[in-house]
Amino acid sequence: MLEAPYVVVDVFTDKQFGGNQLAVITDARGLQSSQMQQIAAEFNFAETTFVLPPADPDNTAQVRIFTRAQEVPFAGHPNVGTAYVLARQQSVFGAQVGETMCFEEAAGLVDVSLVGGADGVCGATITAPKELVVGNRIDPDAMAACIGLQPDEILLHNHVPVSVSVGLPFYTAEVKLESLGRARAHFDAFSEAAKTYGLADLSGRFSTFVYARLGDGVERLRARMFAPLSGNFEDPATGSASAALGAYLSTLAPQVDATFNIDIDQGVEMGRPSKIGLQVSKRDGWPREVKISGHCAQVMRGHLQIQ
Repeated sequence: MLEAPYVVVDVFTDKQFGGNQLAVITDARGLQSSQMQQIAAEFNFAETTFVLPPADPDNTAQVRIFTRAQEVPFAGHPNVGTAYVLARQQSVFGAQVGETMCFEEAAGLVDVSLVGGADGVCGATITAPKELVVGNRIDPDAMAACIGLQPDEILLHNHVPVSVSVGLPFYTAEVKLESLGRARAHFDAFSEAAKTYGLADLSGRFSTFVYARLGDGVERLRARMFAPLSGNFEDPATGSASAALGAYLSTLAPQVDATFNIDIDQGVEMGRPSKIGLQVSKRDGWPREVKISGHCAQVMRGHLQIQ
């Protein structure tokens, strides 16, 4: 029998039972990929991470990220939560933990800085592993159908619905603030849009990230993420989508060189309020670096018994 230690934390919140749930398997040595997928499905959270020794000893760990249905190359809240969990251990595979970490992931290296508080480490700031990629557009009517809104509730004066990614793709659209709370994922519309427009990537993902402004600028936003084709009808906190959106919005600003600080509220409609902090560094007209910050709260720990 193989015993694998785990810790469950809530991410992008400083209180238990808010934010986005994450299970961290802190020592995944001995587990096969198929078992990792089964464990992620058993926890039934948006993501579960599996921590392995790094290929390069200069890095902290290899981190593999699984949704309920598949492995993904990068995600925001799994990195923030995993860093928080590992920082509260005495060591990671025999190496002492400092104020920074570096995770090896399928999307590339993810740099981490720990966030301290009165009682020690309370969260982390991660740097997205890739620069912004702007992909295909989606018809506003199709986007509206997917999220159960009328076409005129999709706002087009700043940008059209479009795919954005800093390691994981999402289709993003701006909606009216009064419409955001009424949005709902419609599986049939998602399926039809994915088939008609070829929106799903090679892994079958088709995720939407819709947002509304809480003021005149982009400094405060409220968002929701839907991905029913991947088994995730709604996500309470999506760091990778937030980072991609923040990077994309910076490209629409007139400044050639600037730093944008953006706070995103998510999960409000689900009863799991989340707060995601972004810092986008724009240089020579393009976002060169995106940092994602958040707090965490531990909920439970234990051991999996794999027979």
